[in-house]
Amino acid sequence: MRDLLEIRKDIDAVDHQIVDLYLRRLELAGQVAQSKIETGKHVYDAVREAEKLDALGRLAPDSFSEKGIRELFTQVMSGSRKKQYAILAEHGRVANVGYSKVDAFDFQNAGIIYQGVEGAYAEVALETFFGKNHDIRSVKSWRDAFLELKEGRADYAVLPIENSTAGAVAENYDLMSEYSDSASIIGEQIIPINHCLLGLPEAKLTDIKTVYSHPQALMQCSDYLRNQHPDIESRAVQNTAFSARKVKEDGDISQASIAGEINAKLYGLKVLDSCIQDEAVNETRFLILSRKHQYLESAKTLSLSFTLGNDMGSLYHILSNFAYNGLNLTRIESRPLQGRPWEYRFFVDCEGNLSDSAVENCLLGLVEETVSLQVLGNY
Repeated sequence: MRDLLEIRKDIDAVDHQIVDLYLRRLELAGQVAQSKIETGKHVYDAVREAEKLDALGRLAPDSFSEKGIRELFTQVMSGSRKKQYAILAEHGRVANVGYSKVDAFDFQNAGIIYQGVEGAYAEVALETFFGKNHDIRSVKSWRDAFLELKEGRADYAVLPIENSTAGAVAENYDLMSEYSDSASIIGEQIIPINHCLLGLPEAKLTDIKTVYSHPQALMQCSDYLRNQHPDIESRAVQNTAFSARKVKEDGDISQASIAGEINAKLYGLKVLDSCIQDEAVNETRFLILSRKHQYLESAKTLSLSFTLGNDMGSLYHILSNFAYNGLNLTRIESRPLQGRPWEYRFFVDCEGNLSDSAVENCLLGLVEETVSLQVLGNY
């Protein structure tokens, strides 16, 4: 039996040869890129890559080696594409994502909307981000907010996208994709959420039989309701502040609302219990949307969505565009595609600015390798 150190020396020698050959292949990829600059051809050719993998796989003596060869050359060709994208970007070929860089956003005389009624957490987020001296109004639904932007009746909208306890607001992910042509993310605002149980002034906690609130708020207080008040029935309405107004208007002593404490003052209610959320640290992240596709030079978060072919490893290979360009992914979500069972749209956040060369290189790859790509905002 050969000595292990001797075998390792041979492995090192083979590895050095592989590195030399890989560098030679990258050099050839650079020549291919120069040709594609002149001809305007795309970098990614799925048919050719599939044919090449089949041809190389047939060279293997057994199925185990075939799988290894296919995996190896999948990565080799992926690296080759990244090299070509970088060269094409250096020569001015970048993805046209329809965004323009501005020095500042114009909030003067802006019309700003949120979903709900007075006292909603979205209103708090809006005033925290913009201040109070604006034309502020509310709409009934999140879809209404996107329609107001699309039809030019509002300049900005504030909508929740994620809660630290209950997770993503799925409907707003879907709406951002649906209305990506007329709404883009220009900022975010995180606010603490402290839920209170609110009832009529004459009500006692023991009187309460039904509690109203937004589904997210009910979820964030689910342990409190289940463990401490299992006999109280939960009913969902469109907004936390709306639930407070409903309790006031109905005048039913057996009804309560889960909403922020400010709603007790707004609607003449009594705080029956406070800080009832299941997690002590409970925060909601709101997105600031604009009807214009603009970004600042200081923007540092890029939000994208994309769809992929139903191919083995497709998501892995798409994400490699971020890794190759040194872009840190901070979030990834998936949502089912309507009318296409078991197919998904992916949403990702990464660190970067649309002016960065690394982002430009990454987007060039994503445009070519995804079925569809949307830039949702840079903020």
